[in-house]
Amino acid sequence: MRVMREVAHAIQSLSEWLLGKQEKDGTWKFCYDNGISTSAYLIILLRTLETENPDDEALIRRLHDSIVRTQQPDGSWKLYADESDGNLAASVEAYYALLFSGYSDDSSPSLANARAFIRSRGGITGVTNVLTRVMLAATGQIPWPAAYSVPLEFLLLPASAPLSFFDLSAYARVHLAPVLLMADRNFSVRTSRTPDLSALDVRRDEDRKIGASSGSAPGSSAQPDRGPGGLLAAIQAGISQLAALPGQLHGSAVKKAERFMLERIEPDGTLYSYASSTCLLVFALLSLGYERRHPTIAQAVKGLKAMLCVSEGRLLMQNAPPTVWDTALIAHALQEAGVRPEAPEIRKAASYLLAKQQRKIGDWGRKVSHPVPGGWGFSLSNTRNPDVDDTTAALRAVKFLRAEGAAASVREAWNRGLYWIMSMQNHDGGWAAFEKDTDDKLLTLLPMEGAKHAAIDPSTADLTGRTLEFLGSTAGLDVKHDWIRRGADWLAANQEKDGSWYGRWGICYLYGTWAALTGLAAVGLTPSHPAVAKGVSWLLSVQNPDGGWGESCRSDISGRYKSLGASTPSQTAWALDALIAVHPTPSAAIDRGIQRLLAALGERDWTSFYPTGAGLPGSFYNTYESYRYIWPLLALSHYRNKYGEKSVKPE
Repeated sequence: MRVMREVAHAIQSLSEWLLGKQEKDGTWKFCYDNGISTSAYLIILLRTLETENPDDEALIRRLHDSIVRTQQPDGSWKLYADESDGNLAASVEAYYALLFSGYSDDSSPSLANARAFIRSRGGITGVTNVLTRVMLAATGQIPWPAAYSVPLEFLLLPASAPLSFFDLSAYARVHLAPVLLMADRNFSVRTSRTPDLSALDVRRDEDRKIGASSGSAPGSSAQPDRGPGGLLAAIQAGISQLAALPGQLHGSAVKKAERFMLERIEPDGTLYSYASSTCLLVFALLSLGYERRHPTIAQAVKGLKAMLCVSEGRLLMQNAPPTVWDTALIAHALQEAGVRPEAPEIRKAASYLLAKQQRKIGDWGRKVSHPVPGGWGFSLSNTRNPDVDDTTAALRAVKFLRAEGAAASVREAWNRGLYWIMSMQNHDGGWAAFEKDTDDKLLTLLPMEGAKHAAIDPSTADLTGRTLEFLGSTAGLDVKHDWIRRGADWLAANQEKDGSWYGRWGICYLYGTWAALTGLAAVGLTPSHPAVAKGVSWLLSVQNPDGGWGESCRSDISGRYKSLGASTPSQTAWALDALIAVHPTPSAAIDRGIQRLLAALGERDWTSFYPTGAGLPGSFYNTYESYRYIWPLLALSHYRNKYGEKSVKPE
């Protein structure tokens, strides 16, 4: 009983705190920390545009100071706390941005230490991160890598071709189009303030030209690896079938690339609501001859600035503010905690979410037989790129509105969302993030780092599991329906040998296993089902001595579970939520986890800020400021609602 009282008190405290953080428009706005990369890109972009706005100068100074604050004692910058040896790409980005800002010079101790670290790791030519290399090439620091010379005519291939540009994932397309355009034009821009990074070029000291050694290095003269199956050969074969003279084809491809970008600019000026692709957009427009003060560029920069936030005293450039995502998750968690649907805070959140439901067919509709818009996106500025996870999250939050007597417009919104989720199921039975059946593995052979994870958008355990959880717990469906059974079968078939599941969009095996187990339980699989039993056994096998759970970002690089050696609030909550979903009564492992989670709520250390979101393995990780509140609240609420007294609820 004492534990249950502590749980009820924690639920009350978390709920009241979150209710107090709601904005007047019904949203919750927490920071989304993606590391220093996007902040560095904004400094480089503003300096390249030679802005004369005094506010921009103050902004650059604040970004500079925030980047300096995160430098490690060895001179490096890290993507996550337990990264063993610093991160070369992040360190180059930070060094470049700090030097370009003008508020550090190459003799300052911070840059001297950074320079020593970068040179000790192979220098600037040792960087393999695609976006880092693109930013360096676009600003004249390295030659354009030969591996990025995918023919621009690739954009002209029709959907009927063996491979087309739209076979790539949505996020790959909006980043690759500006990159291919710049690479095609061998574009670079320098200003009087552009720094000289030759001190980072270890090869220069050896009297060797940049990229002279191998095709994987920047500026290599070697031909890109065509890979198994002949990816580039397949693209070239498709291009050869296009009926036009080479010069005309190329001109059409340039126009197509420009039109592709312009047609996907959001009302706030950003490209697909991502900061990273928006920075690339601006450089690509410059490569086409747009003036630096062109309205499209000015609006893009304005949209980027709107993505800034302050966390722990640091100014951050968010890659995509998670307003819709956080609002949906928090509104649902509060209702699970006992806040009445009639409460004004829940009503305001629901009104906001309903207004953000997307009612136009975007690129996702290309592979859907009868596309009906009805999904939700991640960010407040996202109007054309819905995703499965945000849509199920929003529907969970507004489920009370479909009750008998609800307005016809509300019922229509629910039905549209549910139909959209159903229509996005892949042919293999699983669900992906953004689009349907975008899983041609041939495209992972693109000769660019990260293509394995970024080029396609296949079914994943986390998306499939969370979708099944929604369909079971919120929509009331189960495996008696054939299409639900197919989703459950996909999860069972894609379970790891050790019983875990890999989660693509979170860290990592804990995330995937939580999503899979809660999903399978919600649609009717029993604890004795082999996949469920194996998943539970794996979770118990990786529980920490303190009762919690914690996984390192190193897991997605190694392709197997790597313990963090400490417990984090969100990962502990995920594991607990999975066990609670499966066990009819609380086990000793669950009770130990609950005690660890309760203790974590009063702690504030590095584990509270450890990244538990994944963007691109080895390159891009996300810390959701909201997660250390949302997932503990949800797990504690499920524990109380299933096992204990339900009388103590927040108003």
